[in-house]
Amino acid sequence: MSAQAEPLLEVKELKKWFPITGGFFKRTIGYVKAVDDVNLVVQPGETLGVVGESGSGKTTLGRTILRLYEPTSGDIVLHEKGREYHVPLLDDKEMHHFRRNAQMIFQDPYASLNPRMNILETIGEPLLVNGVAKGTELEERVKKVMLQVGLRVEHLRRFPHSFSGGQRQRIGIARALVVNPKLVVADEPVSALDVSIQAQILNLLKDLQEQYQLTYIFISHAMGVIRYMSDRIAVMYAGKMVEVGPKQELLNKPLHPYTEALLSAVPKMSQKRKRLVSRGEVPDLSRLPSGCVFHPRCKYATDICKNEEPHLRELSPGRTVSCHLAEKLSLEGI
Repeated sequence: MSAQAEPLLEVKELKKWFPITGGFFKRTIGYVKAVDDVNLVVQPGETLGVVGESGSGKTTLGRTILRLYEPTSGDIVLHEKGREYHVPLLDDKEMHHFRRNAQMIFQDPYASLNPRMNILETIGEPLLVNGVAKGTELEERVKKVMLQVGLRVEHLRRFPHSFSGGQRQRIGIARALVVNPKLVVADEPVSALDVSIQAQILNLLKDLQEQYQLTYIFISHAMGVIRYMSDRIAVMYAGKMVEVGPKQELLNKPLHPYTEALLSAVPKMSQKRKRLVSRGEVPDLSRLPSGCVFHPRCKYATDICKNEEPHLRELSPGRTVSCHLAEKLSLEGI
């Protein structure tokens, strides 16, 4: 991780609410609060892991940060060469610059590739759209990045159906890296792959990060994958950040009961204690419970948890948590 004082990315009070319409006139009758008041700081060269169950808002957060979804409110600030780019306010020209610096690796290597475009066209498209290269120069850059991600250049004019899942994900990685971005949001990049292929892709991402000094926001529901990839971990539940901290500190001494439950689900060679299982499931994001969003599933919940919403607060340097009882609980780590 870089020791620079200035962060690469700041996310401030970010919200993404999807309206629910009803009635003859399709009026807004409610909102799905997929991302609700999220604050994050990402340092240059680090990997911030975002973990949580399916439906917790992780993918929506990643897409909103890159403005694939327009944020409902809040700010996203990219720092580059002493300048600040406020992403929600960027015009079309500035968005081209932002897109060159921030790219995404999508979850599904099958759905994220256009079946009518060959690999040269697929990987080269960001270069063409952003006016970086064309013609022979474009082809040479595509060949270079293909070799870097472990693809063969003689497959340049093949179409996606000719490749395996692991190869398709390498194509997706090459497409994200071909414009030399500073920030990469990796949304469950190995969840659709076989376990043996997962390890190859994770190691590839680590090698490329070291080679190009990339900064990752790595999204996954698998705590084991997050443990392997991350420098810091942000735990997300029902659209909110419930805990953020350095990897080893968070794994060894969680501060939030939801984090403890996630860590309990990680397979262990020797299981001497009963695995914690949180009752229920992630709540409907259009009808969140009062107080702490996790209290209906939390075995430690008290009256204050049911009635008063906790806010993310710093308990120690680098450790933030949104739990009323964080100082009183002694939770079990990995």
